[in-house]
Formats: sequence, C-alpha cells, structure tokens
Amino acid sequence: MLRQAREIYSQGKIAEMLGVSRRTVRRWEAGETQCPVMVSPALRELLRRGMCNASANDYQFTFIDLFAGIGGIRMGFESQGGECVFTSEWNEFSKKTYIENYGNSHRFVGDIVPFSASDVPDHDVLLGGFPCQPFSIAGVSKKNALGRPHGFECTTQGTLFFDVARIIAAKQPKAFLLENVKNLISHNKGNTFSVILQTLRDELGYEVHYRIIDGKHFTPQHRERIIIVGFRGKTDFSWNDLEFPDKNIQLLCILHKNDGSEPLLEWDGDRFFDHKSQSVQAKYTLTPKLWDYLQTYAKKHRAAGNGFGFGMVYPDSVTRTLSARYYKDGSEILLWQKDKVRPRRLTPRECARLMGFPDNFRIPVSDTQAYRQFGNSVVMPVMQEVARIMIPHVKVLIAKEQDDNPTPWSSRY
Repeated sequence: MLRQAREIYSQGKIAEMLGVSRRTVRRWEAGETQCPVMVSPALRELLRRGMCNASANDYQFTFIDLFAGIGGIRMGFESQGGECVFTSEWNEFSKKTYIENYGNSHRFVGDIVPFSASDVPDHDVLLGGFPCQPFSIAGVSKKNALGRPHGFECTTQGTLFFDVARIIAAKQPKAFLLENVKNLISHNKGNTFSVILQTLRDELGYEVHYRIIDGKHFTPQHRERIIIVGFRGKTDFSWNDLEFPDKNIQLLCILHKNDGSEPLLEWDGDRFFDHKSQSVQAKYTLTPKLWDYLQTYAKKHRAAGNGFGFGMVYPDSVTRTLSARYYKDGSEILLWQKDKVRPRRLTPRECARLMGFPDNFRIPVSDTQAYRQFGNSVVMPVMQEVARIMIPHVKVLIAKEQDDNPTPWSSRY
C-alpha cells in the first residue's frame, strides 16, 4: 500500500499527511523497518484521495454525525466518499478532539435535545451512536402507537433515541446507521429494542437490518456492539456482504515497538513512548500500591466465587472490552511486562490503535480524557466495513431520487 501511495505522493508529502518524519517513511520504503499495521487506514485514505483527486465536488453522499464522540463512525463513512455536513456532541473534551482531527467547517452543536430538527441540514445518511437510556412503554400498547402519525413520541419521549427518531421523521434521509451496546437487545426484557424497531420500521417506514459485530475481527479487542442500519426504500442489503480479515489479529500489532521501528509521531513526540530509550514511558507501569490493591481485590473475589479481578494480557492476546473507566486503574487490560515485576496500562496511543484509529489521529487532551474518549468510541474499521456495504445501496436510492426529481448534482451540496 505504501508503494501505491508513493506512485502518487512524494516521501515528504506522505510524511506530512501521516504526521511522521520523512526519515521514517524512507525507512519503511527501504524495508529497514516495517510499516506499522495501524498506518494502513491512513494510507488507504491517502490512496482514495489521490486516485479521486479529491475536492469538495468529489463527495458522493452527505451525512450527519450525532452523539459524535471523537468521530469514529464519521471516519468510517468518510473513507467511503461521504461528506459530514452537521455534528452534535455535548462533551467539550470530545469536541476538542473532534475538531482537532476533522476541523470545524460546518455547524457543530452541543446538546441535540433542544435543537430543532428543521434546522438540521438535509443529508443522505444519519449516523448516531446514541446512548441507551431506559425506555418507558407502560400503558402504551403497540396498537395505540401504530395508530398515531407520530406514535414514537409516546414511547420514546425523554430518551435520546427520540431525538434520532424526530430528526429522521423531519429530514427523511436515504439511510441511517445507529450503534449501541450489545445488551440493547435484551434491555427491559426486550421491550426497549422492540420499541426501537417498531419506531424505525412501522412509524418511520424504513427497511431495517441489525447485527451484533465483534470488533476482534479488526483489532485485538473483544468488543461486541449492535449495528442497526435502515434504508428509506427496498434494497437487497445483506450482512453476508461483510468481509472480515482472515488473519488472527494479536495485541502485538498495536503495541509500541521497542526495536527501533516505532514511528516518531510529530504531535505525540515522546509523550507516550521514549524514542531515545526505546521504551514506554514509566508512568504507565502500575505503582506498587495499586498493583498490590488489584491483586488483593482479585484474590478476595476469587475466594468468594466471583469473577471480578484484573485482566492480564500478553502480546498474543485479544483484550477485554476497553471501557471509559480505564483511566481509573487500567484493571480490565493490564499488559504483562517480562522485564518488570509489575504490569502496565496501555498508553492512549495504543488505545487509539486498539479502537482502529490511524496513527495520524491526534490526541490533544489529557490521558484521563483520552482514555474516556477511546473507551466510549467505536472500533473504527467496523464502521468502515459497514459503510462499505451500505453505501452502494445509498447511491441507488440517491440515483432513484434524481431520476424521479431531476436536478443538477451540484445543487444537492
């Protein structure tokens, strides 16, 4: 992939766009060091831009990014030729990371709840990793809900899914993608998910497909999430079109390398990894006090027959799910260090890689906030793959609308 990029860009340009030194690119190209696997998404994006000679007019569809976090879903859809035209994210730290990486060329709002749906720009695809709040459906039967033009207001008012539904109802995008935790299906004995499907299918009239996908197919992390996609029209969309990497992905591929091949990222510098000593910064190794506490805690719960405790991982491991609480003690993913008596946390850069973010993704916030952000994010390559199989169907719906209501393509944007 690097060779293909070099047919389009100079070493200096690749270095600039990836945020590494020209010497690093030269060593990759010469085979002196191996090009890290986590650079691949960024290289693919450079190739896409180069082959398309990308400009604003090259975008093939538009989308909005709700409950955006740090833009993991956005990145997946941008890789398929999409243009983001509206973003909503209430957390100021996440907003800082988002704008640092994507810029601020369109309207960016905080809380979507009080925002009028009519003020959301027209778009082809709605994206949203909406938080799951309890649904109350007491006293509202399915028949009554189906009998109202906007029956979803009765069953979802007061939840953040309602804000997704009201925007879909007002703007009628060609498609949507919603992401949530696996347990959404079983929440409240299945009633929550039933209301969501009823709303999307029966009230809003979309063809809906859902599937639980484990991120371990793309990064070395066991992270199951439900993906719900819908289309405003009949399609032949199938989850069978998903393509998973054949190889067994191990933690080693995302860890900092101490053999001289760790790239020097200009915006990271030595924040996470000391390039002079070729080692991870000492602050990520657990203190003796914390390590003793975690071992005592785990021993107590084992004696009580509980499964609580820390999760030790090794270079050939697949980790537990990275959570937003990782900053507290790192207990769910502790990396064994053969040359030390105590394990260490993953660094924020390694967490970014574990979530599938390329090394040109900037981390402008503190370690605490970075751990929270990556723990709350999505496995980006999962979104990229789902976008890959969704967008051909979106394009068909766009083309059909153009045939039914012919207007110049450029006037849509």
